[in-house]
Amino acid sequence: MTQPPEAEPPQPILEVRFFRTSAGNEPVRNWLRALTREDRRAIGEDIKTAQFGWPLGMPLIRKLEKGLWEVRTIIADGIARVLFTVKDQRMHLLHGFIKKSQKTPKNELDTARKRLKQLEDHQS
Repeated sequence: MTQPPEAEPPQPILEVRFFRTSAGNEPVRNWLRALTREDRRAIGEDIKTAQFGWPLGMPLIRKLEKGLWEVRTIIADGIARVLFTVKDQRMHLLHGFIKKSQKTPKNELDTARKRLKQLEDHQS
């Protein structure tokens, strides 16, 4: 009796990259390291779901504006957000924070916009 061929593991649609500052820091990676192991795992699973299932919509992914989306993860302290962009099949993680109010705070959005611009300037 022959064995059925093993199924190929699913391939990610997007490659995940952490935004890196000109000084070489990775703000989202540093932010994640400061969270509990459980919170990191939950956020990581949601990023992986986006990576393998792109494009996705609510409730996991919400488009904020042109070129900017958020991964929404419920964690112990509230709702974690990881703001990202997609360029050339790469999911660039720009900014992460814990959301405390209904509306995304302007300063958090501005941080992601600034990093998006730096990313675009660097790639051109």
